[in-house]
Amino acid sequence: MIGGGRLQRVRADIDSAYEKLKILADVLAIVERNYVEPVKVTNLIHGAINGMLETLDPHSSFMTPEVYKEMQTETRGSFGGIGFEITIRDKVLTVVAPIEDTPAYRAGIQSGDQILRINGKSTKGMSLLDAVKLMRGPEGTQVTITIMRQGFTEPKDITLTRAIIPIRSVRHKMLEEGFGYIKINQFIEKTHADMVKALEKLEGKEGTLKGL
Repeated sequence: MIGGGRLQRVRADIDSAYEKLKILADVLAIVERNYVEPVKVTNLIHGAINGMLETLDPHSSFMTPEVYKEMQTETRGSFGGIGFEITIRDKVLTVVAPIEDTPAYRAGIQSGDQILRINGKSTKGMSLLDAVKLMRGPEGTQVTITIMRQGFTEPKDITLTRAIIPIRSVRHKMLEEGFGYIKINQFIEKTHADMVKALEKLEGKEGTLKGL
């Protein structure tokens, strides 16, 4: 049971919170009604949530359903795709690096290649998430990317067959003087098992360096 005094304080806190939310709702209605161009209310709400969380700490963030679904795919440790890391560089979708032993790697995709089109669709103004969604798909299906590379006189179409791409969250190698080096790129479901395997392979060495 909650005592009368405490119950009143709880109700006062709730009333205060709703009063502040009313300000947000009023601003949302004004923007939706009077802004010079049509707006998506969902985008406005997501922006308000992100702004709220940014006042907390660098590690608090809001994930849209699409981003959350993508994160779940990555944490499982594999996905159907063509096998390279991408970024947006100078407003152009650009390959960071191909992943070894993948369709992209075998097709000769290189770091710095610019992706101009995906299945004929221009990537100008396209978000990373949208680009990833276009290039990923079931194993055995095909996707055509149009790339531009330094030294090319014109863009080139490359058709790739999607395959299961494993995510290597743990990498290891031998350094000089008998030391083993282990690097964890990201944490996924199988990171612990991969870490154990790496340690077993380096067992008996004079020392081990771990990089997070």
